Amino acid sequence: MRTPRGKLLLVLAVVLVVAGAGWGVSTQLRSPADEAAVRKQPRPSLVTAAVERRKLVSTVVVSGTLEYGSPYPMSLAGVVGGSETAQRATRAPRRGVIAEGAVVMEVNGRPVFVFSGKVPMHRSLLPGAEGADVKQLQRALRRLGYRAPVTGVFDQATIAAVARFYARRGYEAQQPTLEMRQRSDDLRRAVQTAQEVLVTERKALDQGMDVLPLNIRLANARRDLKEARRALESARAQDHTTEDEAKVEAAESAVRTAEERLLTAERELAQANATPTPAPTSTLSPSPSAPIDPPADTRLLELRVANAGADLAAARSALKRVLEEAGIARDKRLTELEKNVRSAREAVVTAEQTLRQARQLSPIRLKVANAQRDLAAAQALLAEFSRTYGTTIPPGEIVFLPKLPARLHRATVKAGELVDKPIATVTSSTFVVSGSVDAAEAERLKTGLNATIETEAGRTVPGTVASLGGRDAKGAVPVMIAPASMKGLKKLADAPVTVRVTIGATNKEVLVVPAAAVVTAADGKARVQVETAPDQTTEVEVRTGLAADGAVEVTGDLKPGDLVVINSA
Repeated sequence: MRTPRGKLLLVLAVVLVVAGAGWGVSTQLRSPADEAAVRKQPRPSLVTAAVERRKLVSTVVVSGTLEYGSPYPMSLAGVVGGSETAQRATRAPRRGVIAEGAVVMEVNGRPVFVFSGKVPMHRSLLPGAEGADVKQLQRALRRLGYRAPVTGVFDQATIAAVARFYARRGYEAQQPTLEMRQRSDDLRRAVQTAQEVLVTERKALDQGMDVLPLNIRLANARRDLKEARRALESARAQDHTTEDEAKVEAAESAVRTAEERLLTAERELAQANATPTPAPTSTLSPSPSAPIDPPADTRLLELRVANAGADLAAARSALKRVLEEAGIARDKRLTELEKNVRSAREAVVTAEQTLRQARQLSPIRLKVANAQRDLAAAQALLAEFSRTYGTTIPPGEIVFLPKLPARLHRATVKAGELVDKPIATVTSSTFVVSGSVDAAEAERLKTGLNATIETEAGRTVPGTVASLGGRDAKGAVPVMIAPASMKGLKKLADAPVTVRVTIGATNKEVLVVPAAAVVTAADGKARVQVETAPDQTTEVEVRTGLAADGAVEVTGDLKPGDLVVINSA
């Protein structure tokens, strides 16, 4: 049974509970006016951003992978060694740096060397081969210290240098195989056999009774021609014959005798004219005025002089006539001898033609012609084979790479496997970042631009844009960035990186506003709205500059800290 005090407390508790419930209900009840006031749209406000002064840098972001550059698949151009048997790797390629002249692998125990060159190996290098690949090999041998002429011809000097190179590395240069040696012997025997057959058939042709008289006639004609030529040469060497020489000497003697007679007669006449004739003796005493004795009679002497002169003229005329007759006789004799030579020559030609026709009509002649053709064919085959016979370089024993030293990145052939695919992938020893950007971003890039490479660990490495490719199937443009330094990058090979390529930057701090704050009016001028008071703005004309990362450089009646409107609510 409760006391009055307890009942009072119970009543108070009930009253408090009822009053609290009423108050709670009353707070949830609103009048229509209150409800309208709550749902009324708030007053619009301005979205602004402050004008800043800072340097602005425009970049293009490229996501890529850090890897070794210039990947190049290495393949063999053909067989290794001189046999066409199955090509099986007996020593597989190994990862690491490869230098010029190194042995990359072995196939069937034969080496595969690597040299620097842009012309790929595409054939066997045989003796006498010419071309850019031969000149490329010669230059590589010279770089390695082996004397080889840079002629572009795989000659004996180059073959000797190749043999020394192989021997220095513990191998023997490829020599002719057993099949090739047998082929060479067969061709030589074929030439010898053809020569023997030709000699036999020619002997039979020469000894045939049908052409023997013609051979004798030809020999006689040639002998007559020889004698005629000898007689002509002898006659040309002599001025006169023996008979003519005697006549000339007699005529010259007569001239000399006549000259002597004339000289004697002239001397006697001169003496007679110089000696006066004595006068006849008289008994009378000489008178002082007696006349001078008349000159002696010299008519006989003058007659002798005249006769001697005439005899000399006649002797000289006779000598001239003898000389003329001797010259005419010599010319006639030479003409006759020259005619004899021509006749003898014609006889030789006729005899040769007759013999040739007889041989052509002879059955043995056909055998001789066939033997000659067989010999020529055998000699041509031997000559062609001999030009390429000797030390060779099979196409698979040399691989030319565009640049050395290089890095063998991945081997695709193991020891014991058949070599029927690319043997390895080589790269340069330097790193590059390979990535791609869309076509619009690619238009802003060019080679040589500075870039910053960022790794996932936060490390940064400077670099430059090395190359831009063409669009791929998805429209992206491949980009290759070359780091400025390779230090410490080896551990990051094949790691993803982010590259920021700088395409523009201001030289100093400039005024910067958000790009969304700049509005181009109908007059083509750019303006921004500057908040001057709460909910109050004014337009300010500006000139824009570099844009980057959503901001743009502006110049105008602005200062740092001014609030420009980005968007109005």
